[in-house]
Amino acid sequence: MNQSAPDPAPVLALKGVSKSFGAVRALQDVSLQLFPGEAHALAGENGAGKSTLIKALAGVHRPDSGEVLLDGEPVVFHGPADARDAGIAVIYQEPTLFPDLSIAENIFMGRQPRRALGRIDRKAVHATTAGLMRRLGVDLSPDRPARGLSIADQQIVEIAKALSFDARVLIMDEPTAALTGSETARLFSVVQTLRAEGAAVLFISHRLDEIFELCQRVTTLRDGRWISSEPLEELTEDDLVRRMVGRDLDDLYPKQEAEVGEVALSVHRLTREGVFRDVSFDVRRGEIVALAGLVGAGRTEVAQAVFGVDRADAGEVKVGGTVLRPGSPTAAMAAGLALVPEDRRQRGLVMDLSIERNIGLTGLDEVRKRGLVSRALEHDRAADWAVRLQLKYNRLADSVGVLSGGNQQKVVLAKWLATGPAVLIVDEPTRGIDVGTKAEVHRLLSSLAADGLAVLMISSDLPEVIGMADRVLVMHEGRLVAEIPRASATEESVMAAATGRNERAAA
Repeated sequence: MNQSAPDPAPVLALKGVSKSFGAVRALQDVSLQLFPGEAHALAGENGAGKSTLIKALAGVHRPDSGEVLLDGEPVVFHGPADARDAGIAVIYQEPTLFPDLSIAENIFMGRQPRRALGRIDRKAVHATTAGLMRRLGVDLSPDRPARGLSIADQQIVEIAKALSFDARVLIMDEPTAALTGSETARLFSVVQTLRAEGAAVLFISHRLDEIFELCQRVTTLRDGRWISSEPLEELTEDDLVRRMVGRDLDDLYPKQEAEVGEVALSVHRLTREGVFRDVSFDVRRGEIVALAGLVGAGRTEVAQAVFGVDRADAGEVKVGGTVLRPGSPTAAMAAGLALVPEDRRQRGLVMDLSIERNIGLTGLDEVRKRGLVSRALEHDRAADWAVRLQLKYNRLADSVGVLSGGNQQKVVLAKWLATGPAVLIVDEPTRGIDVGTKAEVHRLLSSLAADGLAVLMISSDLPEVIGMADRVLVMHEGRLVAEIPRASATEESVMAAATGRNERAAA
């Protein structure tokens, strides 16, 4: 009689773990099992407890109760070094390498193999690094400096570093957020290689299609609590969303009908040499116009030139019929233009300042008394927008850095909406935020358009473009190549224009 092989034991597990920070209960009785050779997804909205769970596994946080189990035995990590020595490695969204050192030097920093008399064995460092790259199926020279590496290549270096420590568990926190499609495919190939070698992978991503493509099991958290752990083959995306948000999310793109009015933003033959050229379009009051295209097509650069962050070499921008002074964000703001940038942490917020101070930065004149900022006025202004945007926070005086990514995005929106703009430019408004908050942002943008605001939305998320835009403007290699009305916009038609297929077919 044949007996099936017993299921493998988990290499790493959490059992009934809870963790609080003051009055905030970040994790409540959460359990998780990671098995060798398996990619396991961790799903949940912003604020669900994913980051705290990762840090508990990585030795950054010690649980208040419950256990961390390594090979079935309880273990206490006194810091990240203990977790690393146990074979647990974390690959973050934005790697931190020493830019002036080579790839090999970064991988073996502080633990280089030595020759006689204590000298570093550089040949061994080079050879071992080259072997790691071959093992990962990646063509990166060990001697190449880290400076100038793409985010994707930096992540490969971090993975190689983890393998050099004989990592058995690889935790990947939003690793694809800044990657192109081809870079993501390469990363997934590397993950498959690691799985084949018996590594356990914990994968965190807001992109549900990636979770279903890469992973075999998923654990879902909601409000710090464990909801489920189950095979992905038994689920649909709708099932997973329902577990994450606790409700059906049928209306992810709640597009309201809006009365389209006069032209609010007019861009005519805008050109910046070597970046984009001869770009012309209008956005009317009540419209959401999407600016689509592949990474590097020039979309963000056009938005920055329209707002005056970058100075265009030719062309003009009008807001409400008034020509803007080139290269002047101050003039753009005075005319009623607002820009929510793609990188909210670096360009949208001052992370060391409070929530209320960040919201008030664009309206300091309105919260001044006798030349000094009134804390009361600043607080009232922020409190009003926190209610309007359903911001989740503890105190408005807290640092904006303690908020989840979705709530940080709401603070950036509040900062600019408080100026009462006529035109709102939003660059990747839902990148890196969960599906529940994404629906809230979409609802907000649709409501603003219905109230007469003109919205220019730059997005790489094709379902978002199709679901939210009244018109889709498509860029390819620095030129505006197509304008597609809502009724005709499909993912196929947008991609055909974005990849230049339309132009090649017409040639």
